[in-house]
Amino acid sequence: MDIASGHFKQTFVMPEVRFNQRGKIAGSARLQRNELRFNPVLMKDNLDLFISDVVPHEVCHLLAYSLYGRVKPHGKEWQGLMSEVFGRKPQTYHMMDVTKVAGQKFTYKCQCGPIQLSIRRHNKVIRKVQQYRCLKCGSQLIAA
Repeated sequence: MDIASGHFKQTFVMPEVRFNQRGKIAGSARLQRNELRFNPVLMKDNLDLFISDVVPHEVCHLLAYSLYGRVKPHGKEWQGLMSEVFGRKPQTYHMMDVTKVAGQKFTYKCQCGPIQLSIRRHNKVIRKVQQYRCLKCGSQLIAA
């Protein structure tokens, strides 16, 4: 935020920073709350990448909201901030090893073979609030 304040010659409110992001997501920005969340497991294993790319990525979401209001999450405003303010390539995905944070998978069957569902999707099936179909064959997925 200090870098952005210097670039734009205006003060930005420092966001609240939390280290409670879970799953495969490296970080997220809560725009209305002015909050940044980071994945502590991925950060520990990829500290340099977090400092160089993940933190600027999430800060740019807050900056885009502050400067332009509601815009596309990785739209031209966000991309411009990544390049101009932080000198980073505007990338939307990280390439970190997520083995340690990958959630439990559940095997389901369709007509063309086994398919792995996340615990979130599995729980929706168990609670009978959602059914899933295979994208290849179109048949309904059944728990193996």
